[in-house]
Amino acid sequence: MNEQDRQALERRARQLRRDVLQMTYEAQSGHPGGSCSLADLMAYLYFYRLRYDTASPKSPSRDRLVLSKGHAAPVLYAALGESGFFPKEEFSRLRKIGSLLQGHPCIAIPGVDATTGSLGLGLSLGTGMAIAAKRRQPGVRVHVILGDGELDEGQVWEAAMAAPRFALDNLVAIIDRNRYQNDGATEEILPLEPLADKWRAFRWNVIEIDGHNFDEIDEAFCRADRTKGAPTLILAHTVKGKGASYLLDQPQLHYTPPTAEQLAGALRELAD
Repeated sequence: MNEQDRQALERRARQLRRDVLQMTYEAQSGHPGGSCSLADLMAYLYFYRLRYDTASPKSPSRDRLVLSKGHAAPVLYAALGESGFFPKEEFSRLRKIGSLLQGHPCIAIPGVDATTGSLGLGLSLGTGMAIAAKRRQPGVRVHVILGDGELDEGQVWEAAMAAPRFALDNLVAIIDRNRYQNDGATEEILPLEPLADKWRAFRWNVIEIDGHNFDEIDEAFCRADRTKGAPTLILAHTVKGKGASYLLDQPQLHYTPPTAEQLAGALRELAD
């Protein structure tokens, strides 16, 4: 990745964070912190990595993305809107009755590959997609984004056992390791560590990165492309609420939209 690409992605990520905060403010609902922690990864995926066609959102040759942590829908919607899947005017209708953009992703939305929201299901969905792609659409890659709190769900680990069994080297799981979940710090609620070792024990190709460093993000996905015979797990260490200082180390704001004052301050911080 060259400097020009890196700077372009940094601008994209700032825009996604601005969109998330504006969206959740106007809706007075949503999950800004867990959306902002994903903004750099989503910017990389939608503006550098994924293969898709906004004119043909269901093209069989497209790469797939499953947002298993469906409560981070605002950052997915921001990426899809900024990519051109639907008009950005839809952002202002987030969570409104009859709106295209509801609280969790739905396959009725152009560019959304899986309906999610009930935590723990996304990796199973992605595993099935990857099996089908192996048989019918060689070259298609499947990406599943999980929250670290979501790993408390047992079905995640069932899918983690299944994917290596089918040698799904077209499957990449990304854990948004921001260390907070709905009720507080993950390590205080149900400790996950040693997390990387657990996935290695399940026979995944594990890559640990700084989830806000585009060089590390790019190298991880390139390594995943080169891996044969096993799925890849990218353990992305992130900061919940990244880009908006009022959100940092504030787990009680997990599902709280910004006030007008908080929004104004965050937008100043995120200005280009």
